[in-house]
Amino acid sequence: MGTKIYDCISRIAERIIDNKDYLTDLDREIGDADHGVNMARGFQAVLEKVPPDNANIGEVLKKTGMTLLSTVGGASGPLYGTAFMEAGKAVAGKESLDAGDVPVILNAVIGGIQKRGKAVRGEKTMLDALIPALESFTEKMTASSDVFEAMDAACAAARDGVAFTRTIRATKGRASYLGDRSIGHQDPGATSATLIMEAVRDFLRG
Repeated sequence: MGTKIYDCISRIAERIIDNKDYLTDLDREIGDADHGVNMARGFQAVLEKVPPDNANIGEVLKKTGMTLLSTVGGASGPLYGTAFMEAGKAVAGKESLDAGDVPVILNAVIGGIQKRGKAVRGEKTMLDALIPALESFTEKMTASSDVFEAMDAACAAARDGVAFTRTIRATKGRASYLGDRSIGHQDPGATSATLIMEAVRDFLRG
């Protein structure tokens, strides 16, 4: 997995920007109707500010996080900014990754989001996609040792997590103000987290 980190970040940015309207429509139902717009703006800034020739994965992820933190509005900026910065710390100094780094990164991302957002699984947040993704990746790697199969399993679990968020009440963020009326709507953050994971999976497949 010695792929160029900037190219992977570019794929993520492309996926988010392409889904800007979709994410904003989801957020219109239970939030401020700005998740897609904010995320797209943040990743456009990442493309402009992250050095494309820096092979240090930890540094690129840290710079990505800092850029998102400063350019993405609402709750998503601090959460995604922290997620990428924590991922950068977890792989500091590395210029290539292997399958064992995936759960390390996901654990760091999840830990950062939990600490920053004071959230746990089951509260209609991105954790409802990311935690099942980590569990499925680990389980599949134990069974088959095939990183591509494991990434497929992780993305499928994240998608199931997104579907699960439709069935539960939001207890965090602006959506929590709706109470039971938030049931029936999927969480935009869980959706964008899943899009990011799928972009990484597709990038690795080439």
